[in-house]
Amino acid sequence: MTNTLHRQGTPESLKRDYVVFATIAKGYNDQGAEEKKRRFLQMAFKYRPVNTAVIREPEIVNTGEKWVWSQLAAPTMDPAQALEKFTGSVHATATFDDLEAVKKFVAELKEADLGISVNISGPLDEVAQCCRALGFQRHSVEHSLGIFGRKELLPSRQILEINTMCGHGMVSFNFITRIIDYIKLGLLTPEQGAAYLARPCTCGAFNTRRAVELLEKARLRS
Repeated sequence: MTNTLHRQGTPESLKRDYVVFATIAKGYNDQGAEEKKRRFLQMAFKYRPVNTAVIREPEIVNTGEKWVWSQLAAPTMDPAQALEKFTGSVHATATFDDLEAVKKFVAELKEADLGISVNISGPLDEVAQCCRALGFQRHSVEHSLGIFGRKELLPSRQILEINTMCGHGMVSFNFITRIIDYIKLGLLTPEQGAAYLARPCTCGAFNTRRAVELLEKARLRS
């Protein structure tokens, strides 16, 4: 998994940004994988993720007090009901803003021993701390080498910090700029803006809680 490795921001901001994936290998451990990934998500919901991919599209987003079915802009829906109601290929991703919640979630995954691979994306030191605390030895580490090429064509750091929370680039530069403009005009709150920005990220890796913080900072800038 490399799509979450390019996130930009200060060390302090990135310490509130973790993505946990459940992945399978076709022909190796894919038998019964859908139910295993459902169990993965059921466990994740206990620890209040800020975003979660439930099926290929759409995903559930936690906007604070309530869960919303963001891609369809449907009424609020309980996560458990969503898992029961919708069938198909489950894309198991849970995004958190708290390392302690990640530790508790991964501890439960370890106990369940689902037989599928679990990948934790976040600051290397904090992820290493999580693994050590739970008695894991990491077998591999991946990290981004940064951006090469005509970097002068890129937008501001302010935009990139939000854009790179969707590793597939589905949250466009212009969309982010428009949302920031609406927030500065008082047409949207940072919370509403973050919920809108999360919709195109069908992997569920967009950290809505961190997006609120970044949008509030953008609002205060001239």
